[in-house]
Amino acid sequence: MRLAYADPPYPGCAHLYKGHEDYAGEVDHAALIRRLETEFDGFILHTTSGALWDLLPLFADRSGIRIMGWFKPFAAFKRNVSVAYAWEPCIVKACRKPVVNHRVIMRDWIQEGAVRESITMKKGLTGAKPPRVVLWAFEMMGAERNDELTDLYPGTGIVGETWRGWQAERALDGVA
Repeated sequence: MRLAYADPPYPGCAHLYKGHEDYAGEVDHAALIRRLETEFDGFILHTTSGALWDLLPLFADRSGIRIMGWFKPFAAFKRNVSVAYAWEPCIVKACRKPVVNHRVIMRDWIQEGAVRESITMKKGLTGAKPPRVVLWAFEMMGAERNDELTDLYPGTGIVGETWRGWQAERALDGVA
C-alpha cells in the first residue's frame, strides 16, 4: 500500500518557514488534498482547528476519513488570543483496519500515558512532530512494514527516521 504523511505549513503560516531550504510560499491545500486522494491508499494530514472548516469541503470522497486529535500539554499562549491552540486535528484515511499488538483498544486521539504527548523543541523547524505522534499516525493509517511511505514535507526528517525504526522493529518482531 502507498501511504502519505503530510505535515505542511498550516494555512496562513508559510511565513514561519521562509528560512527553510524547501520554502515555497503558501501551500495549495486543494492540490495537496487531490494528491492525497488520488496517489495514496492511506494518509494523515496535520492541520489546525481553524483550518478544518476550509479543508474538509476540499475532500472529494469523505468515506473512510476521520478527524483525530493530538492533545498537547504545552501550548503557546499568544497575546490577544484568549483560548490557546492546545490540540491539533489530524485528518486520517486508513488503508486497512488498524491492528496494534500492544493495545486492545486504540483511541482517535493521542496521549502518552496520563501525560499528553508534548511538542518538540529545538528540532530546527516549527511544528516538528514528536516520534510518538508519528508512530500513532502509522497505527491509525493501518500501516504495515512493507508499505511504501512518502513524507510529503520532510522538514527535520523525523517522519522518515521514525518509519525506518518502526519497520526494523516490526521485522525483528516478525510482524508484516
